[in-house]
Formats: sequence, C-alpha cells, structure tokens
Amino acid sequence: MPPDPFRSAGLLRSAGLRAGYRLRTDFPGRMEGPAWKPSSKKTDRETDVIETQGMRHVALRVADVERSKRFYCEVFGMRVVWQPDPDNAYLSSGSDNLALHREAGLNVAGGVQTLDHIGFFVAQLDQLERNFAWAEQHGLEIVRPLRRHRDGTSSFYIADPDGIVVQLIHDPAMRVV
Repeated sequence: MPPDPFRSAGLLRSAGLRAGYRLRTDFPGRMEGPAWKPSSKKTDRETDVIETQGMRHVALRVADVERSKRFYCEVFGMRVVWQPDPDNAYLSSGSDNLALHREAGLNVAGGVQTLDHIGFFVAQLDQLERNFAWAEQHGLEIVRPLRRHRDGTSSFYIADPDGIVVQLIHDPAMRVV
C-alpha cells in the first residue's frame, strides 16, 4: 500500500498546519493537535472567530441509502445532487447539503445514537404548524410534538427511517434566507 501523502510533514506544513499536529489513526484524515482552550479575552464575534456561512452540511451513517434518500426527498423536498455509488448519496435543499453513507451492520433497533439531532429551520410559524399537521397525516414518527419554547422558538421533532431525530424549528429572531 502506498504511503499516505497527508502524513508527510512537508504537505502538512504546506497546508498551513503547525508543528505538534498529527493524523489520528482511529479516524483517517482527521487532524489532532494541541487541545483548544477558550480565550480569556473578550472576542469580537465578527473578527475573532472562524468565519462561515453557517452549518450547511451534515453527513449521516444510515442502514439503507435508498430508503433514507426517499425519506429526505419525499418529506423535505431535497434532491439528489450526486450518487457516486449505491452506498453514498448527496442531497441538497438548495442551501443545505446532506450526505448519506451506508454503514454496514448499523443496528438502529434500540441503539443509542451519539448525534442528538439535526434540524431544518422554517421561515414562518404558520408554516411550521402546517408541517406538523403534514407529518402527522403522513404517519411520520413524532418524537416530540409541536410546542413553543421559553426562548421564543417553536419546534417539533420527528425520526427518520434510521431513528435519527430531525427537528423542524421556527426562530423569529432568524432572518429569512
């Protein structure tokens, strides 16, 4: 087997990584380095953070890619943007990206998932209420019913075919994209 090119210190340096970082062997491709420590100084949110456009990608391990693909396409209107093989599919809502990867031997019956939930924001409260009615009418598993939270948001939770919890949430403080 050829050597892993990312293990080369020269490539790591050229990628901007500092000394002390190494590849984790338990998760190929993941870097490990000095532990992150919170800064004692007050940060300016606009300049002292990693800048992103928000969390737009989630990757899920699923037992059956076709079943999960149908669920996310039929329930959330996502579309397949790429399916390189039967074990992997990439879906999009236009602003979000969801990767589905088949996990051989995934046991969803009675298993404990380490992922708490994923979420979809809904622009208007009345749309969230219609979505809840739709989920009930279509026999989706309701994990937590529609309710208003103390912070002013409203949401409900459903389960996908692998038991992954999906929250649908309306936050009046979020700007509509």
